[in-house]
Amino acid sequence: MGDFTSQAKCATIKETPYLDRGALEQIIPDSERLIFENIDPKYLSDKLGRLRGTPQAVALPMSAAEVSALLRYAYDNQIPITPRGAGTNLVGSTVPIRGGLILDLSRMNRILELDEQTMTITVEPGILLQELQSFVESQGLFYPPDPGEKASTLGGNISTNAGGMRAVKYGVTRDYVRGLEVVLADGTVLTVGGKNVKDATGLSLKNLFIGAEGTLAVITKCILRLIPKPEASVSVLVPYPDLKTGIGSVLSILRADANPTAVEFMERKVVALGETFLGIQYPRPDAGSYILLTFDGHSSEVEANVERVRSLALTQGALDYIVLSDSQQAADIWKVRGALVNAVEAVSEQEPVDIVVPISKTEEYIRYINGLEQSSGMQMVSFGHAGDGNVHLCVVRGDRTQEAWNLQLRANMEQVYAMAYQMGGVTSGEHGIGLTKRHYFFRETAPANISVMNHIKDALDPRHILNDQKTYIMGDK
Repeated sequence: MGDFTSQAKCATIKETPYLDRGALEQIIPDSERLIFENIDPKYLSDKLGRLRGTPQAVALPMSAAEVSALLRYAYDNQIPITPRGAGTNLVGSTVPIRGGLILDLSRMNRILELDEQTMTITVEPGILLQELQSFVESQGLFYPPDPGEKASTLGGNISTNAGGMRAVKYGVTRDYVRGLEVVLADGTVLTVGGKNVKDATGLSLKNLFIGAEGTLAVITKCILRLIPKPEASVSVLVPYPDLKTGIGSVLSILRADANPTAVEFMERKVVALGETFLGIQYPRPDAGSYILLTFDGHSSEVEANVERVRSLALTQGALDYIVLSDSQQAADIWKVRGALVNAVEAVSEQEPVDIVVPISKTEEYIRYINGLEQSSGMQMVSFGHAGDGNVHLCVVRGDRTQEAWNLQLRANMEQVYAMAYQMGGVTSGEHGIGLTKRHYFFRETAPANISVMNHIKDALDPRHILNDQKTYIMGDK
C-alpha cells in the first residue's frame, strides 16, 4: 500500500551507525555466513516483496553464543537488527527498514532432543514446520499447530503466534510452547519456561516473546509440547449453494459435539483460482462455497462424528457431503486450500488480510465484504478458518494504476477494518502487525495498552535495536 511504502522510506532516513566488518568477522569468521556484498534480494523484503529495505550485512549464526555476541556488538553500537527465518511473513515484519544487520536464523535448524517421557521436543528456531511435523509423526507423536505455510520456521511461528487450520480443536502455537531460550538486545541469554506442565513461579516471561514479531528478543531454542498422533484422520468436503448457507451451518456443526479438527470456508471464486493455479479440480463446481472439515482421533470416534455432521449439514442446505476417503484426493483438496493466497497472487497483486471477528459474526462480516466488493468494484475473495472466526481476504488490484490502487485500496481497507472492529473483531489472527497493519492497529487499540507494550519494549530493548518501528512500537530511538 502506497503510504506504507512511504512509511518504510521515511524510516530509513535516520542514518544507520557504522557497521564494523572486522568486528563482525571476529564473531563469525566464516565468509559464507557473513555477507556484505551482493546481498540476495530475498533479504530486502518479505514474501510479498512490496516493501523493501537496504541492509548493510547479513549474518547467519549457528549458535546462541554467536547470536549473543552479534547482539552485544549491535547494542553497544546501536546497529538495527532484523531477525529472520524463512522469510514467509506477509506484513513486512522481516523488512530491514532501518538498514543495519539481518540475523538469518535458518541455519539453526537442528532437532536437539525428543523427550518422550515429558512429551516434548527441543529444537532450534530455524527448523521448518513441515520438517518438525514429519519427524514427530514418524515417532507416533503429533505437533498440532498447522498454519497454511508449511515452509515457515518454528521461530517465525512463535514470533507471530501462528494459528492455522487446526486451531478450532487444538489451539494455536502459544498453547504448545513450553519453554524458550532467547537472547535479549544487549546479548543476555535467558531461559524462560521449561518442560514442566505447570509453572506459577513469577511472571510468565515466556509469553512475552510469543507473538512479539522479533521486537523483544531473538529466539534461539524452543521446547515444544507434543501429543500422541491421532489414530485416524478423515476430511470431508461439503459444498453449499452459497456462502451464507455454508457459513450459517458452521455454528451448528460446532455445537453438535462432533469436535472437528478443522473447519475451513472457501468461496467458489477463490477455489477456481486455486484449481487453475495447481491443476486440481474440486468436486461440485456448481457450489457457491465449500466447508472443508477434518475429524481426527480414535477410528470409532471419527466415524461417529463424520456421520453426525453428515445429517446436520444436509438438513441445513448442503448440496452434498463428500467424505474424502481417498488419501490422494484429500491431499489435493487441502493442497488447493493451502495455496489460495499464492493462487490469487499469480493472477494479480493483492493485499492479504487476516481479520478476526466473533464466530457468530462471520457470515454477517463476509456478507458485508461481498457488498463492499459490489459497491467499490474492487474484487475481494474470502476464505479462512470458520471454526475460529479468522477471515482471510484477498483484495485484488486487477488492472488499476499504482496511484489508483494505493488510493482505492486504502479507502476500502478503512471500511474492512472498521466493520470488523464494530463487530468486536481484532486486527490480526496469525499474520501479525508488522508494517502494513500498524495504521489499523493504532487506530483501534487503546492508548493505555500501547503504552504498556512500549514500556515493555523500553525495558527489554532500551536502545530499540530489535525490529524497531514495527508492530506496536511508537516513536523512534
